Amino acid sequence: MIHSDSTQKIKRTSVREEAYIILRDWIVQGILTPGRQLRDKDLAEQLGVSRTPIREALLRLEDEGFVETKPSRSTIVSPIRFDGILNVYSIVWTLEKLAMEQAFEVFEDKHLMEMVAINHEVKKAIDEGNQIVAVQKDNDFHSIYINLSTNDDLKRILSGLKQKLIRIELYYFDQVSDVHHSIDEHNKIIQALRQKNLTKVLELIEKNWKESFLRIQAHTECVKSGEEKNE
Repeated sequence: MIHSDSTQKIKRTSVREEAYIILRDWIVQGILTPGRQLRDKDLAEQLGVSRTPIREALLRLEDEGFVETKPSRSTIVSPIRFDGILNVYSIVWTLEKLAMEQAFEVFEDKHLMEMVAINHEVKKAIDEGNQIVAVQKDNDFHSIYINLSTNDDLKRILSGLKQKLIRIELYYFDQVSDVHHSIDEHNKIIQALRQKNLTKVLELIEKNWKESFLRIQAHTECVKSGEEKNE
């Protein structure tokens, strides 16, 4: 059985979707750790549902790369792999820039105020070492302009991709010493929006995501170098 802080049971009518969301969130948040064996019977009992929606959820999570199943072997939570993650980051910043282009003309002062308030919450969470809140609030910051976009397909694709990035960033949060730089990067985005400088805003959105990737990359290369020296 899974030992989490909540005794979560599925109550909504969309059992299949709810089972998927709960399992995905458990993986993203690290409740289900990399390499953890997943038994549909245990998960069904934990969530109070039949095994069918659990199996369907696991198939969907496998398609998205969150779990792995090998022939004649059990399903496990996928290991966190850094290789290839730049591809995901680059797609995210490209789509976010498109969302900003679509949202730019309807941006108002109230949206800027929301971004300022959320960025304060990001700083508070980082200062307190609360990685789940910090990463979620960071996501909320970007969601202000994404939600102003009229492109529902873009929102859906971004939402799926960001679950992978949230998992990566939660995993590395305590190990990356300069994560607080994201607050300054957010402030620069806000400043450029106040100046109504779309070109600068788009440049800064890309830089924010790229710098996040580079911070994690620097850490992984440092760890790898240390391991090679010890061999």
